Amino acid sequence: MSRIKIFADSTSDLNPDWIKTHDIGIIPLYVVFGDESLKDGVEITPERLYGRVSKDGRLPKTAAPSPADFMTAFQPYIEQGDDILYISLSSELSSTYQNALLASSEFPEGRVSVVDSLNLSSGIGLLVMKAVHAAQKGQSLKEITHLVEAVKPNVRTEFVIDTLEYLHKGGRCSGMQNLIGSLLKIRPVIRVTDGKMSPAYKVRGKREKALDQMLQNTLSEKHQIDTDLIIVVHTMAEEDALELQKSLQEQTGGRVELTTAGCVICSHCGPKTTGIIYNTVL
Repeated sequence: MSRIKIFADSTSDLNPDWIKTHDIGIIPLYVVFGDESLKDGVEITPERLYGRVSKDGRLPKTAAPSPADFMTAFQPYIEQGDDILYISLSSELSSTYQNALLASSEFPEGRVSVVDSLNLSSGIGLLVMKAVHAAQKGQSLKEITHLVEAVKPNVRTEFVIDTLEYLHKGGRCSGMQNLIGSLLKIRPVIRVTDGKMSPAYKVRGKREKALDQMLQNTLSEKHQIDTDLIIVVHTMAEEDALELQKSLQEQTGGRVELTTAGCVICSHCGPKTTGIIYNTVL
């Protein structure tokens, strides 16, 4: 049976240790400042991104990898006899999935499987880790693809946004909404639904109140959570993430891991964004 090589893109926000330990292939998206196009996580980091936004006062754009990028990444593994599973950023948010499909069509049928995660950040990462463990058990490409497709509707992804500034600069809320939100200290909570980012609710007051609300939302499904892996993801909010990790471990008894968001999530949501990702089982 062929070896299965698992690929994701840089929006999966996987812990670097997982990438190294499990030999996961990462295909970077692009962060674009004017005429300068930089590979996410390779040529630019969140810290550098925030520095440039603070200095220039404008957000970068993000761009999908090209079909050629995918072909270049996949080719060596196909040549050595591996089969490939690539789990992509939601097709509702990017052309990444479509470009990967175009690339996969250039290889022999059945050698490359492309799955639309209908998610982002560690919502993708959770699916990747499911696939990794299935591959380690010797499951085939077809079996792993079916597993990921079955799990993905049950993934829950929710983020607390600390500032409306990035949503405003990115054209996702008006200047007046930004001003009012800042004055009233409104913390929007974003949820991934049907592959799209959508506002779930708003919490007025201190950041801790919004984080606690997100935690309680998660714990309301405590008896349905797959405790094999729960992920807390953050950008420049390690203290808050550690507190959430501790609470989730105590309340669920599950494995709760921390990871940090890459430049794509950072450019849309801003610093101190913090999320909880898990999947449910019936």
